[in-house]
Amino acid sequence: AIQYYVDKPLNICYPFIRKSVMHLAVYFRKGETDMKKIFSVLAAAAMILTATACSSGGASSGASVSSDDSSSADSSSAESAADDGTFKVDKLLVGSDIAYPPFEYYDTDGVTPIGVDVELAYAIGEKLGCEVEMMNTAWDGIFAGLSKGDYDIVMSSVTITPERLLDFDFSDPYIENYQSINVLADSGVKPASPAGLAGLKVGYQEDTTSDIYLTDYIEKNGTEVQTFEYATVMNAWDDLAAGRLDAVICDSTVATKYLAEGKYEQTWNQQSEPDAVPEQFAVCMPKGSTELQAAINKALAEIKADGTLDKIFATYF
Repeated sequence: AIQYYVDKPLNICYPFIRKSVMHLAVYFRKGETDMKKIFSVLAAAAMILTATACSSGGASSGASVSSDDSSSADSSSAESAADDGTFKVDKLLVGSDIAYPPFEYYDTDGVTPIGVDVELAYAIGEKLGCEVEMMNTAWDGIFAGLSKGDYDIVMSSVTITPERLLDFDFSDPYIENYQSINVLADSGVKPASPAGLAGLKVGYQEDTTSDIYLTDYIEKNGTEVQTFEYATVMNAWDDLAAGRLDAVICDSTVATKYLAEGKYEQTWNQQSEPDAVPEQFAVCMPKGSTELQAAINKALAEIKADGTLDKIFATYF
């Protein structure tokens, strides 16, 4: 939307402005002294430029654009504040990779997003007094989309990491997580630690902390593991169920959804390690989102205090 409002008027007006400049050049070359002619050309060009500037002001750099190219009147402005100093936004656009149960996935109808992050996003919207729109976005491009302004925040089981903190702001964390190794319950292999993955076919979602953890472990210890990257964690579990993988390494909080089915077994949880440091999931937002960050932290504190977060957890864990 920003590109449209800035560029389109300039493209429309450019031919006229160019012609006006050419007229001026002709006048001056002829030694034109009729100032009325010169002023009339300058005035017309100024009117066009003014109209262009007004048009480009229709979308600000803080505006977010929906995936359906909504106009700026319908888009959110997550960094706006009311005159009384309180945070105010009409719609909060939430980027999420809706293929990561139990945090974000589609209900049985295939169109309704549900999960911990989805319900938490709606709860935050209720506290902020605004509408919430979930925008399904592939994980491999989710942070780029946030940087471009495709949505206001990301709620997609995002772990706070030192690398991400360089480019983004985060809310206070709302849940802790560890890595875990999971196999079929009737599997003949039961890796009790990452070392036990040697020689096995192991799947995980690419560019996640599971990917980072296993990659770092292999590099540091020289363990030979047959690794398989997947665009979604659901695909990794599907291949485990089909026998194409020996194990899946993923977030322990995600594993709970599959373990509840009864046909899988968790053979290792990072939490059992003496030096284990939990990951923390939080709401991710553009760098410098001071007002938005404060508002979401306030909403999260209220959601924790009034028991809403516990109710959400009880539904999915």
